[in-house]
Amino acid sequence: MTLNAELRAFYETRRQQIPAEIREIMNRAGRDLAESGQADRALTVGARAPRFSLPSATGRTVTLEGLLADGPVVLTFYRGAWCPYCNIALRALQQHHHDITVRGARLVALSPQIPDESLSLSEKHELTFDVLSDIGSDTAKQYGLAFDLPEDLAAVYDKLGFDLQRVNAGHPRTLPLPATFVIDRDGTIRWVFVDTDYTKRAEPADILAALDALD
Repeated sequence: MTLNAELRAFYETRRQQIPAEIREIMNRAGRDLAESGQADRALTVGARAPRFSLPSATGRTVTLEGLLADGPVVLTFYRGAWCPYCNIALRALQQHHHDITVRGARLVALSPQIPDESLSLSEKHELTFDVLSDIGSDTAKQYGLAFDLPEDLAAVYDKLGFDLQRVNAGHPRTLPLPATFVIDRDGTIRWVFVDTDYTKRAEPADILAALDALD
């Protein structure tokens, strides 16, 4: 089963468990985000990848320059450990981590959550790649991915107990679009996946194909 087939199956099961009024708020927010043009503002192939220096789940500082010194970088943005679709996607990337590293690339994931949350996520899913904290989504903004949740959806997330005020260190409404970038050693973006629909993610097979296509 492909990653997106797994995500779709999860969505079909999940939506039956969500009350209709909450489902309507979620659906309306999704439609508005899709129509906002946010995805079109994301960086695309040929752009220079913005540099970053961010804390890892284990407290180290990780920079894009440092990652690129070892080879190409697969950079993926996710919403947080509270998002089940993100967890499914990260587990799929972990299953393909060896395939990424044997191609000489480094995999790194970014979210706006605090390092303690990233550490818990890494330990729970036994992730062996760096999970970084982009507090305030400053890096996501540079990549054209950051957006603010509408108030009614933010209220729903509060009621569901996601506590984004705490896990995002005082930035509860700003999240990144789901996105993955393949960046070559020169710092140029060579492949991009971005979607306003958080139930869709880059297929690991497509990421590997993009790495194979690098010069």
